[in-house]
Amino acid sequence: MRKIIINDNQRGFLFKNGKYEKMLTAGKYNLSRNMEVEIARLDAAIAPKHCTLDTLLADKAVSQYLDVIEVLDMQIALHYVNGVFESILKSGRHAFWNIHQNHRFTIVDISDPMMNGKVPEHIFSRIANIYYTKVEIADYEKGRLYYNSKFIKLLDAGTYYFWKNGTKVDVGIVDTRLTQLNIAGQEILTLDKVAVRINFVLNYRVTDYVNVLTQIDNFTEQIHVCAQLALREFVGKHKLDEILDSKDELGQYVFSKLKAKEQDLFVTFSDAGVKDIILPGEVRSIMNTVLIAEKRAQASIITRREEVASTRSLLNTARLMDENQTLYRLKELEYIERICENVGNINLSGGDMLTQLAGIIGAKSS
Repeated sequence: MRKIIINDNQRGFLFKNGKYEKMLTAGKYNLSRNMEVEIARLDAAIAPKHCTLDTLLADKAVSQYLDVIEVLDMQIALHYVNGVFESILKSGRHAFWNIHQNHRFTIVDISDPMMNGKVPEHIFSRIANIYYTKVEIADYEKGRLYYNSKFIKLLDAGTYYFWKNGTKVDVGIVDTRLTQLNIAGQEILTLDKVAVRINFVLNYRVTDYVNVLTQIDNFTEQIHVCAQLALREFVGKHKLDEILDSKDELGQYVFSKLKAKEQDLFVTFSDAGVKDIILPGEVRSIMNTVLIAEKRAQASIITRREEVASTRSLLNTARLMDENQTLYRLKELEYIERICENVGNINLSGGDMLTQLAGIIGAKSS
């Protein structure tokens, strides 16, 4: 004989010669050699090792203390204990003791991967991600939903949860904002055989979020090629000087070519333009030399113009002084004043002061 003890938070299942006999409540028991007891906790699901759950449920002494839930394929059950979410139950039959705890179950159909809102969102923080996939779409994005590589629908901004039920779920994110694309410069020959590099920029927005992926292979590369071809077409028909003088015209030409492709590319273009034109080193040196020569010529013209104006002003002043002795005298006093500013001491002895100053100035000048 051997003894076992079953605590208050336990129950025992007695087996005799491998056959289930009855349930044992809390207490001490003496067991013979052909007896065996499987102890189960009251706060855990019943998972018998020596018999099936159906065998235990057939015993009314056991079944009256159990809450049983059967979950089918493509279903899960939300398990609440005393009103608090406890766990997710997968397909199968589950039994829990109701002696000290109240159990409640909510069956959820997961045949459709997209959750239908039956599960409160706060519960997902307590569910392992082996059961679901979470997708977040920003305000400036759209989502393309695919089941097993088949397009289903577009998703607006928000948070979405998808059950992992065997269906392959993919969500492709598309940016709906105005997007800038830079066309890096490649060497293009002008009509006069000068190799130039043009950096170009354009702005576009996707209009058809599905076809832009399903009908075009890498739509950004297609836009890039269209812009480059338009650039080559324009540059190849114009000389370097014409291109430098008509950058706006070049931008409008490429923009018009891109606008004609909008329906094929499933986008809309808002604007486009030339960022800069890069010339070969030798051409830049020549153009810098020409520019310097032009600026020097302009400076020389301005200098000569100012000299002529100054001479004309002196001539007019001299004519007025010749015709008006008072003006001549005032001019003379003005110059005497300027000279006196640079003279330290002057000794005068009576007589006409101005005449003496004029004599001193004349003597110094001679």
